[in-house]
Amino acid sequence: MRILLLGKNGQVGWELQRALAPLGELIALDRRGGDGLCGDLTDLAGLAATVRTVKPDVIVNAAAYTAVDRAESEQSLANLINSEAPGLLAREASAIGAWFVHYSTDYVFDGSGQGRWEEDADTNPLSAYGRSKLEGERAIQASASRAVILRTSWVYAARGNNFAKTMLRLARERTELNVVADQVGAPTGAELIADVTAHILQHIACTADSAKLAGVYHLSAAGETSWYGFAQYVLAQASRQGIPLQVNAEEVGAINTEDYPLPAPRPRNSRLALNKLESTFALKMPFWQQGVQRMLDEIQ
Repeated sequence: MRILLLGKNGQVGWELQRALAPLGELIALDRRGGDGLCGDLTDLAGLAATVRTVKPDVIVNAAAYTAVDRAESEQSLANLINSEAPGLLAREASAIGAWFVHYSTDYVFDGSGQGRWEEDADTNPLSAYGRSKLEGERAIQASASRAVILRTSWVYAARGNNFAKTMLRLARERTELNVVADQVGAPTGAELIADVTAHILQHIACTADSAKLAGVYHLSAAGETSWYGFAQYVLAQASRQGIPLQVNAEEVGAINTEDYPLPAPRPRNSRLALNKLESTFALKMPFWQQGVQRMLDEIQ
């Protein structure tokens, strides 16, 4: 299996380099590319030329525009990276008979209700970022490519910028910390996303009629919590490991979404249903707490 990975230095891309390497020949690119290849999602012609040169069996796109609030004022750039580029990659994949794996987000939903979002639920993104990701999904689906779109939520890792690491930094720097408690979802480690992706590709390779596996799947850790609960758990585990903090878990304050206004609205209900992923690929997703310890061990 020849795999072209884009976004190799992001949170998920970094873990994908490890998880995908045993599957075959891995060509991993970041924005700078290398050896005449292009990994820059703003360079559509360069991306097309790269796919035609590499001729992969699988394209895994872990690159994205993820600055949720900045996307409100950079909508054209967000659309280029999150919609136009994935659509082009999917069309190029279709032209050479390759599979295309792409990552989307819980932000395609409006966050209403209390139930878990199924893959076929009505989408209604609240933000420019969410709209750009949804348009990316639609562009991929219109390409006629064999594509797997994995919607995930609340991604964190020891590498890169994310909520968990921000909470650790603020708890060391400040004497007071307040966190939103009325948005609910499942924190999902980048290593879990990478490992599940590798499992999916192995499953595809071993399935005779693999085309039936194409589609949209929800990929997150099991269970649920609020951002407030996530922050408390991260700080409690960090304290047990001896990481010095000025704000302990029990001292974190709970606030409402309205108390912390941001340019881009966030969905309050990011619960994703995992039934389709688990039943199709014979998986049982671990609870979100299990990945936090690994992240802290790596940070230490």
